[in-house]
Amino acid sequence: MPTYRISEAARLLGVSDDTVRRWADTGRIPTVTDEAGRKAVDGPDLAAFAQQLAAEEQAPAPSPVVSESARNRFPGIVTRVLRDGVMAQVEIQAGPHRLVSLMTREAADELGLEPGVVAIGAVKATNVVVELPEHR
Repeated sequence: MPTYRISEAARLLGVSDDTVRRWADTGRIPTVTDEAGRKAVDGPDLAAFAQQLAAEEQAPAPSPVVSESARNRFPGIVTRVLRDGVMAQVEIQAGPHRLVSLMTREAADELGLEPGVVAIGAVKATNVVVELPEHR
């Protein structure tokens, strides 16, 4: 089971190290002690907390964008994996964004996907609409 240092957890959650330390000190996010004696967060606990945090936050209003296309790689943490005989459904919490991927069970098994694993959701589409907001 993966464990993440406070700084790694902060990066995955999109907050500062101090914020994660404060959450740990108040018991908002559970911690363990790693082999080096430092505070750390178990992967499944981090995945559950990322989902909880995303549910609490409202998505930020889109900021003004001028002539820019969105990136298609979303680093995050696996929060759920549902496997059946042939297919797997993998959910990734990437900041406030929840990505869902359908893949073969074999692919999910080979990648070792389970809650708490860091993964990158790469989005590819045959049609992508790029919009420019009205100028203020």
